[in-house]
Amino acid sequence: MIAAQLESRLVAQDKSVVAPGQVLAEGMEYLPSQGTYRKNDRIYANQTGLLAIEGKVLKLIPLAGVYLPKRGDVIIGRVIDILMTGWRFSTNSPYSAVLPLKDATFDYIKKGADLTTYFDLDEYVVCKIFQVTSQNLVDVSMKGPGLRKLKGGRVLKVNAAKVPRIIGKRGSMVSMIKQATGCAMIVGQNGLVWLAGEPAQEVLAVNAIRKIEREAHVPGLTERMRVYLEAETGKKIDMSSLEQEDEFHSRDREGGERRDYGERREYRGGGERGGFRSRDDRGGFRGRDREGGERREYRGGGERGGFRSRDDRGGFRGRDRDGGGFSEGGDRPPRRDDDRPREGAPDASTPTTTPPPAPFEHNDDDNGGEESDE
Repeated sequence: MIAAQLESRLVAQDKSVVAPGQVLAEGMEYLPSQGTYRKNDRIYANQTGLLAIEGKVLKLIPLAGVYLPKRGDVIIGRVIDILMTGWRFSTNSPYSAVLPLKDATFDYIKKGADLTTYFDLDEYVVCKIFQVTSQNLVDVSMKGPGLRKLKGGRVLKVNAAKVPRIIGKRGSMVSMIKQATGCAMIVGQNGLVWLAGEPAQEVLAVNAIRKIEREAHVPGLTERMRVYLEAETGKKIDMSSLEQEDEFHSRDREGGERRDYGERREYRGGGERGGFRSRDDRGGFRGRDREGGERREYRGGGERGGFRSRDDRGGFRGRDRDGGGFSEGGDRPPRRDDDRPREGAPDASTPTTTPPPAPFEHNDDDNGGEESDE
């Protein structure tokens, strides 16, 4: 009862360095996130880091630590081994990653082909983690926007815990360095940064990244970096244009719109006329037939069904899921598509009586009109 009556308030300030066990907020109005936890009506820090307050959510950006692979991370990997069915990458972490052949390229790779023509030893690639097992076996993919092999440039290793500060809010820090130096720049979430540009500008970009890494815990870093880059290059940096330029590229980092290729996607056109449904929809294709008649439906996958319509109740029926008998018609085996009754034809499942053949009648006209000798 006492905890519910306490007024919610912040104890620590935004962008401040906190220690493990330090009280960050009181009351139930604020929510804990990464690096924080709640005990009774208070939120505590469980590691040393920089406090980031986003609305009512409190999270910590660690100041040091190793990278641990996580599903969905875009990383920069180095080829360390060529396997029979793919490549093995170093991920700047205690665990290596494997790139299978099917996720390496959209091209067809023949059996026994030389895999070094695609990715050779010590080459760097930008890839995305799509699976991390409970045994920390990491699988990556090269199929996606921006995922490619890196050519030229240099690779810089930084503290993986400082990557959010190097990227900046909505990608502002990366865009500032790219605009000031003119270098191409890719920041992997595993602490590897790729730079490509003029040698003098690459050195300036490296110095800027090292400065961010050293002063990641100090508030007002973005403004100081703007002043530093303007003094080194003599260029005026427009911050408003940077935010507009990187608004689209920062959606994934800020939890914005993200396309999930496994989600259910559905296209409906023409009223009840069915459209396309994805792999997660086990109902198959639905729609009216070409003549505009009754609604017909194809059951695929789950129900082991065939093609059927509203008026056809005797179509193919597979065995039910628990391994029992046929789901319709008792022990009657399923009929083939050629045995399906057509419109106007009697159903084979309905017993019919065949009339006996008519008795043979002799016709005198069969002899050409001539009378018989009998």
